[in-house]
Amino acid sequence: MPPSAPSFRPPSASHTSMRARRIALNVALDGVVSAAAAPVARWLADPAGGWLHPLWFIAGGGITLLVGGLPFRVPQQYWRFSGVADLFNIACASVLSALLFAGLLRVAGYPLPTPTFPIIHALVLLVFLGSVRMMWRLAARRKSTALASQRILLLGADHEADLFIRAMERDSENSRSVTGILTGGSQQAGRRIHDCPILGTISETPAILERLFAAGKLPDALVLTSGDIKGRDLARILEAARVYDIDVQRTPSLTALQPADRVELRPIAIEDLLNRPPVALDSQGMARLISGRVIAVTGAGGSIGSELARQIASFQPAVLLLIESSEYALWQINLDISERFGDVTCHQIVADVRDRRRMAEIFGEYRPQIVFHAAALKHVPIVEDNPVEGVLTNVIGTRIVADEAERAGVQAMVMISTDKAVNPSSLMGASKRCAEVYGQALDMRARAGQGGMRCVTVRFGNVLGSTGSVVPLFRRQLEHGGPLTITHPDMTRYFMTVPEAVGLVLQAAVRGTHERAENDATDRRLKQGGIFVLDMGDPVRIMDLAFQMIRLAGLRPETDIEIRFTGLRPGEKLFEELFHGREAPVPTDAPGLRMASPRTVDFRVARLAMDELEMACRANDLGAIMTILYRLVPEFLHNRDGGLPVAVSHPDPEMIAP
Repeated sequence: MPPSAPSFRPPSASHTSMRARRIALNVALDGVVSAAAAPVARWLADPAGGWLHPLWFIAGGGITLLVGGLPFRVPQQYWRFSGVADLFNIACASVLSALLFAGLLRVAGYPLPTPTFPIIHALVLLVFLGSVRMMWRLAARRKSTALASQRILLLGADHEADLFIRAMERDSENSRSVTGILTGGSQQAGRRIHDCPILGTISETPAILERLFAAGKLPDALVLTSGDIKGRDLARILEAARVYDIDVQRTPSLTALQPADRVELRPIAIEDLLNRPPVALDSQGMARLISGRVIAVTGAGGSIGSELARQIASFQPAVLLLIESSEYALWQINLDISERFGDVTCHQIVADVRDRRRMAEIFGEYRPQIVFHAAALKHVPIVEDNPVEGVLTNVIGTRIVADEAERAGVQAMVMISTDKAVNPSSLMGASKRCAEVYGQALDMRARAGQGGMRCVTVRFGNVLGSTGSVVPLFRRQLEHGGPLTITHPDMTRYFMTVPEAVGLVLQAAVRGTHERAENDATDRRLKQGGIFVLDMGDPVRIMDLAFQMIRLAGLRPETDIEIRFTGLRPGEKLFEELFHGREAPVPTDAPGLRMASPRTVDFRVARLAMDELEMACRANDLGAIMTILYRLVPEFLHNRDGGLPVAVSHPDPEMIAP
């Protein structure tokens, strides 16, 4: 017997009975009101005629309203939520009821008290019925306000404040009262919405909070009703709220709320601290670059590599090579791809990018056309503790992948770099800058018409939730009850979500492998060694991230969870940079991408330096490694001991201990 399709479940008998009782109550109350309206209207029309003469005015008034109100569904109105539409229906029902009543008088042989009696009767009905509903609604609002335990200040547009207050009125369990509103308009201060005063503009939040604090009227929470308050503006609001220990929350989508919904506020999402508008991605160009081709991804099990694999798989490559040194990470991403994109052919390849023979074997067998190189050691303290391994992976591994890809006829390699390569203070940053140098040299040679593989370098900052980033660390510390450790209260970082960053990497791959006009500015800069830099928006204070993650967990910063400052670690910087001081950021013709023009090195010089560096790494000669790094990256200022770096000259290479 086949399973039956889900069927509509009719309301239970108890629900039907309750609804009938409510409608009957509406009818009874409206009948009483309209019965009182008829003699009042008669008295107003003809004061000398008395109040209750004839007495059946009362019964007739109630009956005619019942009949006149049916077409406009007056008995079914929910008095607590009466609005303009309900008032219009009441007006129509009042006019129809007055006309029916006048007709009933004529049929019964009674003259109208005055010719204007139907008009007066309709107006009295409208006033009586409307007043009862208004008083009912005001009583419900007063009851809600009396029970309110949280005073909130709304930040957003005036129409959003209106929607939110209305939604709160519908919420029978609401325990909040709005004490004020901050809007985006500068001409709205002093006005009121639902009797709530507009205190000023959102940009005046710090000053208004200071004024409320002085008056002893601070709210318990700031509630953002607008989804457009993000990035720098949001950070300013969070900082002002932190001064007075006020929580900051955001409303759900107000237009999606139904009358029976509770208005559940939620903490500010970490992503809201980022300040970038959506970028229009060149999906057609990505499809042309990837569809039907053999694509390889190194470091395919990492945060960036795995998302690269997922987004590449969505464009239907002929074969997707997942190259990863971690068996578990490789199994995870292959399982994910097979579940999401079952028709894409994937090969799981366990390999170390530092193994030249293995990489030559892979590229020689599968002959990929595009290689995305995401394999790297990215954690600054780990590379500081393992400098030789860091340089072997980040520099020599990149060189090996590039060389073997070029020998196998790969058309282009896309290399993932980092903002830590700019004015590096760590071995990780210096090693990534060395890899950039080699990639630049390869690409300039290819674009100069000397043959070889294109090498597109893409530089960006931190990604939320990536392996080794601060977000997973904070989550782990929260699970253990704190404290949350921050190296310095003023530390800032550039952040971007993983899918967003990878989408822009693919955008850079499309633009970097597709030449346009001969005099195109972007192509001209690429020929001169230009590097794509993702538009990361404004930097975010790590302190703000910590506070928001604590609030997301339903806890209070510095009350439930301690914030502990540990000081800068070896190799760390207080502020990250996306451009060197001499690299003026230049926009490109691709949305979301800018271009840096760092110092370049001739390919032959770069190749000899790589040979020396590989020999030093294989010999475990740290002194020689540091000498070469300083030579290739003269702006490298190693913060080896942690703490705030000071401007010092590079140490004499002879003084560097092996």
